[in-house]
Amino acid sequence: MDALISAINGYVWSPALVYLCLGVGLYFSIRTRFMQVRGFNEMIRLMFQGKSSDAGVSSFQALAMALSGRVGTGNIAGVATAITFGGPGAVFWMWMTAFLGASTAYIESTLAQIYKEKDDKGQYRGGPAYYIEKAMGQRWYAWIFAVATTIAMGLLLPGVQANSIASGVQNAWGIDPAVSAALMVITLGFIIFGGVKRIAHFAEFVVPFMALAYILMALVIVFLNIQELPGMIALIFRSAFGFEAGFGAVLGLAVQWGVKRGVYSNEAGQGSGPHPAAAAEVSHPAKQGYVQAFSVYVDTLLVCSATAFMLLATGKYNVKHPDGSMILNHLPGVETGAAYTQAAVESVMPGFGASFVALALMFFAFTTIVAYYYMAETNLAYINRKVHRPWLVFALRIVMMAAVTYGSVRSASAAWDLGDIGVGIMAWLNIIAILILQKPALVALRDYEAQKKAGKDPVFEPEKLGIRNADLWTARAGGSPAQTTPHDSRPHGAAETALARATTDRA
Repeated sequence: MDALISAINGYVWSPALVYLCLGVGLYFSIRTRFMQVRGFNEMIRLMFQGKSSDAGVSSFQALAMALSGRVGTGNIAGVATAITFGGPGAVFWMWMTAFLGASTAYIESTLAQIYKEKDDKGQYRGGPAYYIEKAMGQRWYAWIFAVATTIAMGLLLPGVQANSIASGVQNAWGIDPAVSAALMVITLGFIIFGGVKRIAHFAEFVVPFMALAYILMALVIVFLNIQELPGMIALIFRSAFGFEAGFGAVLGLAVQWGVKRGVYSNEAGQGSGPHPAAAAEVSHPAKQGYVQAFSVYVDTLLVCSATAFMLLATGKYNVKHPDGSMILNHLPGVETGAAYTQAAVESVMPGFGASFVALALMFFAFTTIVAYYYMAETNLAYINRKVHRPWLVFALRIVMMAAVTYGSVRSASAAWDLGDIGVGIMAWLNIIAILILQKPALVALRDYEAQKKAGKDPVFEPEKLGIRNADLWTARAGGSPAQTTPHDSRPHGAAETALARATTDRA
């Protein structure tokens, strides 16, 4: 079974997907005129603007929810894995994935805001399934994404996070993985049965604290090894392009593993970030586009870099040759993953390092599991729009708890392969969709910038911009919705026209 899962993962994460992620990020960077650079100050300003409402969460809560999904075991164990199989140069390609992917995150998150709707509880819902149906008019494609995401987020991905928690706790305190699984399931049940608001408040409190503490620890370790810093940076860049002796064998793998782990960590283009983005209460969709682009920077350029610097500064990492032999073997017999980071911190702070990383993993990975539930539930809400099936939500909660239990006691390699399959399938489906549907997000960016230049607090009026089927925004602006009801899932003429216009615009 493990061999079959690994083979499927190899097909999903072929070089085509790796270079597609980079290429799409570069393309959207050019189309947005590198908004991830021009708009950096705006990202910071918008992060703390806006308040929650009965229907939606604040911009900061949406950012925290997105970061709780982005910042997880990929930032600790995933970085170690990338360095093991791709060499130190993989870190550079993780940075490139984040820099280019920030523009991709803008596009998908703005689309989610434009085409969001309210569920039967009056709360905002949105994401790729919603904008695929409303903007493209292809309900079958939207259903494929919704089902794939529900399976990925509810079944395949939670096991990776749970496995890392259980492994880290066992390394630090010798606690049996079964005990860790039981505690995780109890805590998870309390949160996910509390609804979206409880998830948002939980993320708002935990995520900033855990990220700041982790980055501060990395700064301390780098400072104590400051003499290694120039050589470490040089090593990353030399090995990224094959200029470092000994790492030529993993040059192609540096790109593959850097992008693979970069997308797994920051989720740019994967289609997960748009879900919390749609839940925000804002006056213009582009506002969440900016905020979510910034979350990619926080995840990779800060948190992933913190892990990479700790590993490289202390020398606590291995690099494996494609034939299975070792190019570097600084940690013989240590399983690739969080144990590397624990060894790095432990080497500087004996008796404390393993426990600190275990605690960081508990916060990082558990909040990611909670975010996965929210995204899976959002896609179930889409599936349930026409025919209400409350038992599906209950079934999702049970399946997710079972996945956490299973992942806790499963081998790390099998858990990671399952997670990679889930991420890869979502990325393929979502990237194709946003390439087709990019025009409304680009129009929204130009409109936002024009209103800002005129000294206004931007307000979105989709009908004036030629954007159809953005029903909530049309109603807010005092217009008549182009779509009679959000529950009417048939393809619409207006949506087909929008798709044709977008295709013509690209041509």
